[in-house]
Amino acid sequence: IPVKCLSTFWVSYCMIGCNVIKWLGPDTRRVPFAGEICGFRIHGQNVPFEAVVLDKSTGEGVIRTKDKLDCELQKEHTFTIQAYDCGEGPDGSNMKKSHKATVHIQVNDVNEYSPVFKEKSYKATVIEGKKYDSILKVEAVDADCSFQFSQICSYEIVTPDVPFSVDKDGNIKNTEKLNYSKEHMYKLTVTAYDCGKNRASEDVLVKISIKPTCKPSWQGFNKRIEYEPGTGSLALFPSMHLETCEEPITSIQASIMLETNHIGKGCDRDTYSEKSLHKLCGASAGTVELLPAPSNSVNWTVGLPTDNGHDSDQVFEFNGTQAIKVPEGVVSTTLKEPFTISVWMRHGPGSREKETILCNSDKTEMNRHHYSLYVHNCRLVLLLRQEPTESENYKPAEFHWKLDQVCDKEWHHYVLNIEFPAVTLFVDGATFEPFLVTEDYPLHASKIETQLTIGACWQDLSGHDNDTETLSEPLTGGSARMTQYFRGNLAGLMIRSGKLENKKVIDCLYTCKEGLDVQLPEEVASSVKVEFNPNQSSLSLEGDDIESFEKVMQHISYLNSRQFPTPGIRHLRISTTVKCFNEETCISVPDSEGYVMVLQPEEPKISLSGIDHFARGAAEFESTEGVTLFPELRIVSTITREVEVEAEAEAEAEDDPTVQETVVSEEIMHNLDTCEVTVVGDELNGDHESLEVDLAQIQQRALEMSSSNVGMVITGVNTMANYEQVLHLIRYRNWHTEALFDRKFKLVCSELNGRYISNEFKVEVNVIHTANPMDHANNAMVQPQFINQVQHASVDLSGHNLANTHQASVVPSAATVVIVVCVSFLVFMIILGVFRIRAAHQRTMRDQENGKENEMDWDDSALTITVNPMETYEDQHSSEEEGDEEEEESEDGEEEDDITSAESDSSEDEGGEQEDQQGSSRQQQLEWDDSTY
Repeated sequence: IPVKCLSTFWVSYCMIGCNVIKWLGPDTRRVPFAGEICGFRIHGQNVPFEAVVLDKSTGEGVIRTKDKLDCELQKEHTFTIQAYDCGEGPDGSNMKKSHKATVHIQVNDVNEYSPVFKEKSYKATVIEGKKYDSILKVEAVDADCSFQFSQICSYEIVTPDVPFSVDKDGNIKNTEKLNYSKEHMYKLTVTAYDCGKNRASEDVLVKISIKPTCKPSWQGFNKRIEYEPGTGSLALFPSMHLETCEEPITSIQASIMLETNHIGKGCDRDTYSEKSLHKLCGASAGTVELLPAPSNSVNWTVGLPTDNGHDSDQVFEFNGTQAIKVPEGVVSTTLKEPFTISVWMRHGPGSREKETILCNSDKTEMNRHHYSLYVHNCRLVLLLRQEPTESENYKPAEFHWKLDQVCDKEWHHYVLNIEFPAVTLFVDGATFEPFLVTEDYPLHASKIETQLTIGACWQDLSGHDNDTETLSEPLTGGSARMTQYFRGNLAGLMIRSGKLENKKVIDCLYTCKEGLDVQLPEEVASSVKVEFNPNQSSLSLEGDDIESFEKVMQHISYLNSRQFPTPGIRHLRISTTVKCFNEETCISVPDSEGYVMVLQPEEPKISLSGIDHFARGAAEFESTEGVTLFPELRIVSTITREVEVEAEAEAEAEDDPTVQETVVSEEIMHNLDTCEVTVVGDELNGDHESLEVDLAQIQQRALEMSSSNVGMVITGVNTMANYEQVLHLIRYRNWHTEALFDRKFKLVCSELNGRYISNEFKVEVNVIHTANPMDHANNAMVQPQFINQVQHASVDLSGHNLANTHQASVVPSAATVVIVVCVSFLVFMIILGVFRIRAAHQRTMRDQENGKENEMDWDDSALTITVNPMETYEDQHSSEEEGDEEEEESEDGEEEDDITSAESDSSEDEGGEQEDQQGSSRQQQLEWDDSTY
């Protein structure tokens, strides 16, 4: 900055612009000459300027900066400057100073900074379906000092194709209505520009969440909930909350439904036989199962279609053309009162005709129905005609119940406790009284037999035309047919005579093994009311505090107590009613739906093992104890699962361990409900053989046993250990074993009514026929005393490995000769085999010893092999055949177990003598020709 001060002018004001001082005007006063201008002095603190004289005579100088100026630190500088002359004399005394002039310097700005956003990111939430004037505002700043370069002139959305825009002030708004179903969240990139066109150093991220239109609903739970068997309770809604859209709520009611109608008979229950379930629930003995699972001993339900799904209960289908006859003797002809009838039934809207569930009617002639249970127009009707008595008065005969359950196509459990004249009906554990009771006369006395049928009613239609189906085996004396066919599904039809079923047993039979559960927190137990239905498939909640209500909902859980539950889907539905302060329904909460997926349980593998082949003497079979079939039987159940294990990598490989899947087998414990022993081959002949077991031990373990000519069946729900102990006691007896050599049996055990079946464990028992020791020299000529003459030639022994008993009974001496010859031949073959084995062993040992002695001295450079010409080809061939016979004879000798000790001793002696003779014979035959050595 040049400064020029003339002697006739005073600096009055300096304006700094473009680095040039402009003199505003001269001083009018005249100043006497005082010398040259020697310098300028700047007054002020920390002034980054200095003044330098350019021309002393003219007083011209310049103001310059000592450091770089920064407009952002200080935009203007103001200070005073003063000039002084050189004074008088060489030392410059009497130096004169001018007056002080004020200097103002303004620093011009340079656009060196870019805009910076105040926030690292921006978030906002909007409701779908609305257009906003401003959703949020982004703001950037610029550090430049001038107005031109420090102002943000514009903002820009960098992300393309988004329904948003931003104005120059940073306000972001949507350009169209947003849809939650289309996009839940938008992510935008926004930048800014200052007025010098500098772009922001970093763009900013803007997240705009789309919230659906506020609809009151339950939120925060998964639609699919997986349940792993054996894990106990599983919380269904751990994070659930109710969205009320800020409405003032005074009371809440909700019901949670677990739909299990498609599982088994309405829900997951143990699939044991109905008789076993009655016993597990504590029912007394005397229960008769009329619809048992088909088996070898119970076969009257073989022709009925079943679901055959072992994951659930086995149910029987009646399509209006099928019915079965219950064999005589299964149920007493006249039921002894009191008695109970129980059945599982699924029935839809039917026709106006009667549909019979159970019917006991005359076999012939009169067609009287003694008692029956049938459905008519969605009514359940029990017909019970009284037997002939002295009084001929009217008595209650038909009991009618009008029930929605009869025709709703769902499974229901019906129990009728009959104690004439009172009849009580339980449906799913709830009691129902008959709405109508009609009376009738007792039956007239008659000697006609009755027929018990299921699914229809037996009727003799002699002389009558009827379009009903005729059975394949009509009764003699007329056309026997079925009428009043049932259409639906039945299961677990039971009759119990002489005692009524108590309520505890009825509830146990109906109770599900799966359902809903809730553990109420102490702080909310008093503020929320909870109620369950009998089978815990639904519960209802009622409360007035939203927070407490939500806590209870979060503690609702699903529980399945079965060890092997039925896999599949269980649907969930939540229905809610909300009231506001005016006690009216202010908002509507839609039903929420989801489902529980019960995963497939790990199926157990039931393994039976033990001794599968053994032999016993005939005397043991004929004894009163018999022969134990499964003395060392073991029952083991295992499951196979895949587990992940970490395997350490090798030294050369990476340090990170690798995860591998390994299949492991784990032994588990569970119950069994059936073990069946079956004869392989011909059926048992009751005249001389049987399977037996200690019935006291069976009853002690609460099991049941039934036997037939094909085997034995043990039933009842019990542990594998108890079944092992009972199976160890099964014995086979045969008191005519003269011609019996072996018997084969098969054992199969199962769990859950055949859902899990074991392997087939087969046992073969051989009969050892022993003889008294006798002199071998005379045993072919003397009649043996231990052979009894067979007197039972007429016994049917087909199917067994028997000798011809007919010839033995006619010519016993011939049989004796055959046996003696066979035994003698056997002894000879054993002796010959022992002799040859020993001779071969000794020859091998001698060869090895000779080889060792000559090993070091042997010189094979001129080896010559000379074949003995005395040994013919026939001799070699015969020796090979004898070697084969030795192997066969040694095998035969191992299988024979009836050789006495005397025979064994004689065999060794004779074998030693023959061995010496044969050794000398070989020595004579084999001579080396060493003439060439």
